Amino acid sequence: MTTPFMSVEALLVGMPRPFRGKDHSAIAKQPVAGPVRIAWDGFAGDAVADRIHHGGWDKAIHLYPQDHYGWWLDRRPGDPLLAAPGAFGENVASRGMTEEDICLGDRFSLGTAIVEVSHGRQPCWKLDHRFGGRDVMATIIKTARCGVYFRVVREGEAQAGGRMELLERPLPDWSVARLFRLLIGGGHRHDPDAVRQLADMKLLAEIWRDRARKLSI
Repeated sequence: MTTPFMSVEALLVGMPRPFRGKDHSAIAKQPVAGPVRIAWDGFAGDAVADRIHHGGWDKAIHLYPQDHYGWWLDRRPGDPLLAAPGAFGENVASRGMTEEDICLGDRFSLGTAIVEVSHGRQPCWKLDHRFGGRDVMATIIKTARCGVYFRVVREGEAQAGGRMELLERPLPDWSVARLFRLLIGGGHRHDPDAVRQLADMKLLAEIWRDRARKLSI
């Protein structure tokens, strides 16, 4: 049986810079040539502007599947942001698996590091502003093309051109797309039992466990 994997097309980092008015953001990340050091808090040379909503143990690394880029281009023909990796502020531009295939708690190799899926990305206004439209955030919520957050369970080093191989899958029934639809996309109304399970699921990021608890009330 072939081990599931993703190819790593680019690794990207960025530092906060002016974004809108007085707001700063590190969403405009750039590809790194050569090895990148991966620590508990993410990639060396990467930072966040809003430490309340971004960064930290459960949001150390953001992956966005390049598999979605063609789909986005069909809806936003000629958009220059979609001509190269990094349109969605991702650290890892991957290909081969999407949110439908990646599950909560999955552990992947990333170079010599090991990373673990903690939750999906909840989109915010910054994506709409970055793309110059009002529909990007809403489209992600409707389609669960949200991207994936990882925590780092073993530090290491990686570079573009490698592979992220699936090492462990403790929760095969809980894809990131399913989590997103339940907790962000309104699916909690149709499957309250599943949401109650998520409220106590230790591998789920604390912020989404809190959301599950509130939606269970």
